[in-house]
Amino acid sequence: MTPPLLDPALLVRRPAQLDRAWAQRVLDHHAPGARVREVRLRRVDPGTTTRVWLELEHDAPDVARRWFVKLPAQTWRARAITALPQLPQTEVRFYAELAPRLRVPRPRALAAARRLGRGFTLVLEDLVAEGARVGTAGLALTAAEAGGLVELLAWLHAELWEAPALEAELSWLAGPVRRLEDRLGSALALPLMRRGLARAGGAAPDSLRAGALAYARARREVMRGLSTGPACVVHHDCHPGNLYWRGEAPGLLDWQLVRIGAGVGDVAYLLATCLEPEVRRAEEEALLERYRAALLGAGVPAADLSGLRERYAAHLSYPFEAMVVTLAIGGLMDEAATRTLIARCAAAVADHDAFAAALG
Repeated sequence: MTPPLLDPALLVRRPAQLDRAWAQRVLDHHAPGARVREVRLRRVDPGTTTRVWLELEHDAPDVARRWFVKLPAQTWRARAITALPQLPQTEVRFYAELAPRLRVPRPRALAAARRLGRGFTLVLEDLVAEGARVGTAGLALTAAEAGGLVELLAWLHAELWEAPALEAELSWLAGPVRRLEDRLGSALALPLMRRGLARAGGAAPDSLRAGALAYARARREVMRGLSTGPACVVHHDCHPGNLYWRGEAPGLLDWQLVRIGAGVGDVAYLLATCLEPEVRRAEEEALLERYRAALLGAGVPAADLSGLRERYAAHLSYPFEAMVVTLAIGGLMDEAATRTLIARCAAAVADHDAFAAALG
């Protein structure tokens, strides 16, 4: 039987196609002989992907009865945002090819399929129905929560730190799709930065404008500099809405931007977007040391971690850009929450003179 994370027969394009026959095909992979009795559509949210929540009645004891499904967007504008960078298809590939190699907590995938010209289908357990607490875009973490997450990031980064697989079977993480995404980001950086700063208002102080525009003009060179150093798998989108907890144990959602990169970039993104400035200032040094200690404990060579704080400062420039661009594009995240994250990132950039650090 074809594995459920590869089976093109599970591809659908519209929520109406998520019927009992389709669900039965998914279940057959996990519990042969079990039967789906009913599928109920609980909720559909449009966006850059169509997100669907299903409730099922079936007799497989070890398979969740509430599923979260991602399908292609239903409007051309939303599809256009993700078409060239292939963001949903990257997440499908993450669950099919990379997730089985990682021990980092993430939702269980029941099916993940993609095909050129036919889109993608990703079926995950519904975390909330399984008792997890899912973050929201504007959530502010406590120092204890941030501590658990920097350790989780260290485990993620250490698992394939400088691993030969990154240049072999996992080379797609830095392949043509990622290079195209980076080129698009650099080509559009200046107009999107200008638009985003104009829309951000007081969330982005005028004192940062010159540095932000200089960063945008030099983005290609900046990205090249930020990517130097030991290679590992990075999440690249660690904002509060992409986090969850089972009890006190954290996990990561939304792997659309997963890539090969510098691990400290994930830490900078997490602390800049998830901590209120006063908490970050009080806890930053301790959290960076906790990340470093976790990497050392996982076997990462101490020499690879020299200059960690300096590289952290430079990487703070990217979460600021990401949030400003999110606001500039619109429709990707709640605007009030986006402005909150811009204000947090702006404070981190100002505290560390991050644009100067990134520009060298």
